[in-house]
Amino acid sequence: QVQLVESGGGPVQPGGSLTLSCRASGNDFMIYEMGWYRQAPGKQRELVARIARGERTEYADSVKGRFTISRDRTKLAQFLQMRNLNSEDTAVYFCNANIGVGRLDPAPYWGQGTQVIVSS
Repeated sequence: QVQLVESGGGPVQPGGSLTLSCRASGNDFMIYEMGWYRQAPGKQRELVARIARGERTEYADSVKGRFTISRDRTKLAQFLQMRNLNSEDTAVYFCNANIGVGRLDPAPYWGQGTQVIVSS
């Protein structure tokens, strides 16, 4: 059983910063692409940023220049550094990863979500 566990969400003032973390645990698995999605109230879940195993990154236009996605050396954890936050960044942020378990083809896994609230 592979699990993704996020941490680092919470309240923050406009213009502030937060860093989200996500770590994978389990046995006999390999992580390929990782990413962060978010879902604001009443809106669909949207891609925020993703990072390939080879470190190539992609960002939503709304967060370019403000958010930075990275992975640790083990490739089991990813981080989302968020700067200059505004109210439109308020959402539940979900960690996502394409994971191959054993000999199975890679499949998408999701974390439980962590709430980010940007408010004065």
